[in-house]
Amino acid sequence: MLWEEGHLPAGRQARFHTQSGLLTADRAGDWIELDFPATPRHLHRRPRPRRRAPRRTRWVGRSKFDYLVELDSEDAVRGLKPDLAALERVDARGIIVTSRATTPGFDFVSRFFAPQSGVPEDPVTGSAHCALAPFWSERLQRTEMTAYQASRAAA
Repeated sequence: MLWEEGHLPAGRQARFHTQSGLLTADRAGDWIELDFPATPRHLHRRPRPRRRAPRRTRWVGRSKFDYLVELDSEDAVRGLKPDLAALERVDARGIIVTSRATTPGFDFVSRFFAPQSGVPEDPVTGSAHCALAPFWSERLQRTEMTAYQASRAAA
């Protein structure tokens, strides 16, 4: 870790210049707080083919890069077995699947699939949270939330 190995002094912010712009990280006790740019979602028609969308879908939208699909439960998100060949044909970088969390200590859960980008399921996706944070902030009427990315590797 940057602070533990002395690459950054304690209390100094980590700053990364990326294709998305400046990303920052601050140490807050045992946590690392990341500041990513929001990519708000917009209403959008369902991805084609419609019959492939999960039956428990509550909402479908699209951010600048990805589709955002809200399912009706955390169990539906965790148990999802997507057709990766079908997802590979979706015209987007990836598909974010999310729901309100029922696991204590978390506000929402998500999974991120990007087979068309060469990543069947990404277990740690900061960029997906750029769309998830404004989505859930509006629904939960809060600006501070705790999320869990429930990839099959983590589930």
